[in-house]
Amino acid sequence: MAGEKAGGEEPPQDNWLSRRLGRLVALSRAFPLAALALAFAAGVIFWGGFNWTLELANTESFCISCHVMRENIYKDFRKTVHFANRTGVRATCPDCHVPRKWSRKVARKVAATNELFHWLAGTIDSPEKFAARRPALARHVWRNMEKSNSRECRNCHDLASMAAARQKPMASRVHGLARGWNLTCIKCHQGIAHILPESFDKDAVLDDLHARIEKEKIKCWTCHKGMARAPEDRDQ
Repeated sequence: MAGEKAGGEEPPQDNWLSRRLGRLVALSRAFPLAALALAFAAGVIFWGGFNWTLELANTESFCISCHVMRENIYKDFRKTVHFANRTGVRATCPDCHVPRKWSRKVARKVAATNELFHWLAGTIDSPEKFAARRPALARHVWRNMEKSNSRECRNCHDLASMAAARQKPMASRVHGLARGWNLTCIKCHQGIAHILPESFDKDAVLDDLHARIEKEKIKCWTCHKGMARAPEDRDQ
């Protein structure tokens, strides 16, 4: 039949994308410096846009734009010393939950996409659901902080930088033990920025510390200054 190629093959269709790409390659070869400058400008715009979006998603206002966060976690946070204190220094959500190093920050944001799934699924969209899952959520955060050696805490608090003489006696003594034992902040400071789950057993944490104190034969009066001492210990 007229208009058909031999063998019954259809004539090739005009490919708009291929023609445009071919023209772009031809222009790049004709004007290499202009093409390089254009590619560089496009890269800067893309990189700037990506970082702008990343930082926008790394603010407290973004975190509490979610109803669940605003009505549960943020209300708790406002009652703690990290929100209001005598010095007026406030930690925000990203200060405690997002790494500062760029690569780790991006990894944390990628991991946080899991939270979008639970938001869509309505996993904790009521006070009752949130209360039921709070112990598991808290343990998840504490485990991650232990793995990172409380990295975000140490952005502001560092044992090596603490002036022990200016701390309360008990805090100074316990921080001294923590330094010697290489303990991480979250080991003792659960609930420092959020209200603890009702099921949390504070005595269990103290029991762990006391067990180690006894194992290493540390004198009780090291922490309990009012405790009577044996005669041989009174000059220490």
